[in-house]
Amino acid sequence: MTEPNPSTIRWGIIGTGSIAKKFATGLQSAPGAELVAVGSRAQATADAFGDAYDIPHRHASYADLASDPDIDVVYVATPHPGHRDATLLCLDHGTAVLCEKAFAMNAREAEEMIASARDKNLFLMEAMWTRFRPAIRTAHELVQSGAIGDPELFTVAVGWGSPFNTSSRLFAKELGGGILLDGGVYPISLASHFLGAPDRITTLAHMAPSDVDDQAGVLFGYQSGAIASIVFSSRVTPHAIATLVGAKGRIEIHEDWHKPEGLTVRLGTGADAEVHDFALTEGNGYQYEAVHVMDCLRAGRSESDIMPLDETLAIMRTMDTIREQWGLTYDADLATA
Repeated sequence: MTEPNPSTIRWGIIGTGSIAKKFATGLQSAPGAELVAVGSRAQATADAFGDAYDIPHRHASYADLASDPDIDVVYVATPHPGHRDATLLCLDHGTAVLCEKAFAMNAREAEEMIASARDKNLFLMEAMWTRFRPAIRTAHELVQSGAIGDPELFTVAVGWGSPFNTSSRLFAKELGGGILLDGGVYPISLASHFLGAPDRITTLAHMAPSDVDDQAGVLFGYQSGAIASIVFSSRVTPHAIATLVGAKGRIEIHEDWHKPEGLTVRLGTGADAEVHDFALTEGNGYQYEAVHVMDCLRAGRSESDIMPLDETLAIMRTMDTIREQWGLTYDADLATA
């Protein structure tokens, strides 16, 4: 390859599934991003993905991609159970990593990944794309400024009606199936962004025939007295609006809040609603997290200040506690016990 522009960040992708395709599309709208390599478990799938996105390096193994010298950062897009190994593989080869959510199967895996990155002083971040959308950035800035007062009540639902299917990854326990790790992580992460880690956790879940969760409700309690009410489901598609309320007003993140394009802010009793529009004019929304990663790399930072590793670990611990209440364990829990 020709010598890259110093401002260009060269990306590789591990995995060729639907989320890899979404991210590759998003990179096309991220200034300074160049997608140079893809790694799959077979040459045919690597070639097909490479043809679709004009990628010059197509690797038939994750190890070959991790050792590619022309990559600055790798996006890990495998199913959840593969996140730990793929991330450690890339870090061991001295390459920065953006790892898709859920970051790991459990907190112990996350601890190992984070320790490796910090030991090697390499950039690592969880790919929680929602957090980098302009609507969420604006909502967070409003909360931090005190516009609605201290947050007291957070209510949110997320889900997508997916009838039980034994061939679907969503219901395959061996692939980290269940709506918690696939969808519930979105509102849990957003609650963490606004309110921090909960002090109390109460949950209720329904299990699919394959012994993974397909619907659940979670209540978080905080020492301040704040409460977060979270519902996530693969049985139905709920009304996906997120609302954060304080003594001075409230913020409503429009549907679908996990890929938001608008906010309504209501400050004070009887005040006019302020509608903020963030409709996409280009890209698919995945470019925002990619731009942030590249900004961090250019600045020589090894962690993000928007999606910090300590917060990712706290979220994984919260989800471990939730699963413990349900009695839901995965092979990864047994392997690290």
